[in-house]
Order: sequence, then structure tokens, then C-alpha cells
Amino acid sequence: MACLDNSVSLNLRDELVILASDVARSAGEVLMKRPAAFTLTEKSSAVDFATQMDQQAEELIVSALLKARPDDGVIAEEGAAKNSKSGVTWVIDPLDGTVNYLYGLPGWNISIAAKDESGVIAGVVFAPTINSLWRASKGGGAFLNDQAIKCNDPVTLDMALLATGFSYDLVLRKEQGSRIEKLIPKIRDIRRNGAAAVDLCYVAMGAVDGYFESSLKEWDFAAGGLIATEAGAIISGRTGGAPDGDMVVCAGPALHAQLLRQF
Repeated sequence: MACLDNSVSLNLRDELVILASDVARSAGEVLMKRPAAFTLTEKSSAVDFATQMDQQAEELIVSALLKARPDDGVIAEEGAAKNSKSGVTWVIDPLDGTVNYLYGLPGWNISIAAKDESGVIAGVVFAPTINSLWRASKGGGAFLNDQAIKCNDPVTLDMALLATGFSYDLVLRKEQGSRIEKLIPKIRDIRRNGAAAVDLCYVAMGAVDGYFESSLKEWDFAAGGLIATEAGAIISGRTGGAPDGDMVVCAGPALHAQLLRQF
């Protein structure tokens, strides 16, 4: 019976990945049709906003997922929420990297994860401007466009190329600036790509060695975090526990341990 249960569970995870991939691609098609003008809705500050396209993408994603699996729950950045009856809840960022999208820069993406009582079990990140779909199921490995990927490991801090992002909160930005100032002399270099989910996927595929950022939400790191861990990386909070709104740190095991000592 134990083997049967495990087989059924793995099949469900694969089904969730396939569904999330299809829905993410559909949302990507809509988002690639950039409007002539944007309607901006302010969130935490004047520089933290959503566009009408964030909202349209979320409506499309939630509708498609619940049409396929009506008993599932939803947690989404732009406010969609539904309690789960099935034990599966979707964690959705319909447009991660909204500022990139507004300015016509690459790397914005659609991030869709599914979780149960054990944690995230399926994750998809789709960045159509760079033709990249990353996916992972728990225990099933990580892939970019159907090619298996692995993080860089071991990497020493002095040779590490790191990615990061900055909070919209000005007080936190000052703290982050001080942290970067101390870290820069110790590392190879740093990158600011503008989309948390893609940064985590870059760790997963070895495009950067590590990533850290403060003030993230669950939808920012749910899918990318699973993809990174399935590629061999470790994702945690500042003190090594579960990632949270305080800080997310992600890197291969050797570098991850070194990064934690910097914070």
C-alpha cells in the first residue's frame, strides 16, 4: 500500500506541473500583447504597483486552474483567494517583475506553485521574453525547457556571482544598501534582474551562484524555490530556517552556508 500511495502522489505532482505549465503559457500569450497604455494601481507605495495586465493574467490563471480542479484552493498576489477542499492550494504570482514589464525589459514571468500539507509539491516559472519555462515536481528534479538542470556547487564566496533585489520600503532599502556595501568586496559580482522567481531559477540552472532578498511574499518564491531545491540548491531564511518575509537566501550547499554568515 505504501508503494501505491507514493506512486499516486508522484502522478498527481506531475499532473499539477503539466496543468501549471499549460496555464502559464496561456497567461504568457496574453501578457506578450502589451497594451498601448497602462493603468497603474498603487499598492504599498507609489513605486509599488500593479497594472491592468497583472489583474487580467491573474483572472485567467485562477479561472483555468479552478476549471480543471474546482476543489483546489488559491493564494494569489492580486487578491484572489479560496480555501482548499482537495488539500491542494495554488500559490500564484501572475506577473512577477511588473516594473520590468512596464519598461519593456526581459525577465518578467508567471509563477505558479501548488502546495499541500507537506509544502510545495509542484512549481512552474515561465518567462516568455527569454523563451524559458522552468518546472519541478517534488522529488522529480528540475528542468528548463525539458532539459534537466543543476545548481553550481561547490562555490566559494569570493568567486560567487550573486543576484538580489530591493524592497519598495525606503527604510529597508537603506539597510539593503548597507548590506550590499559590505558584501561587494567579498564576492565576484552582483546582479539585479528584477524578478525574484527568475532569480531563483537562475540559481537552479547555474546562471548565478546564489540569490538573497528581503521582504518577499510566498508567491514570489514558492515555485522558484522548489525548482531551485530540486536542482540541488538550499533555500532558507536569514537564520537557516524556512524562507519567509524577512529574507530568502538560496544557493548550492557550500555557498549557502557561507552566505548565511554574512547576514
